[in-house]
Amino acid sequence: MSELSAVDIDFGDDGLVPAVAQDADDGEVLMLAYVSPEALRRTVDTGRAHYYSRSRDELWEKGATSGNGQSVVDVRVDCDADTLLYVVEQSGGACHTGYRSCFHRSVESVDDDGTTVDVETTGEQVFDPDEAYE
Repeated sequence: MSELSAVDIDFGDDGLVPAVAQDADDGEVLMLAYVSPEALRRTVDTGRAHYYSRSRDELWEKGATSGNGQSVVDVRVDCDADTLLYVVEQSGGACHTGYRSCFHRSVESVDDDGTTVDVETTGEQVFDPDEAYE
């Protein structure tokens, strides 16, 4: 039988922790985003995935604009308490570019300095981002 214990999440110097979103049905990794303490509280309280946008400097609920939301089945914390795993039921695509997963490109080759890669698109685009984010 398991028992509850307290774990202090390491939100880092910027107050954020990375969170991987994984499909509850097939285990596919859908996206990586960042979570603030408030985003984590809202996720647990509502059962809907919330994240913190570093570029917009704001809290956001996944799918609030596009309709492609995430119902959270489980939130897990890694052994170092510095990364979260959101196990989700994804509605539509997880990627803001319209693909089911943000990881829709496979690396085929890397340039000499290791900073530029050639990729092959392997994922499926499931919605039109121009229509979703009008």
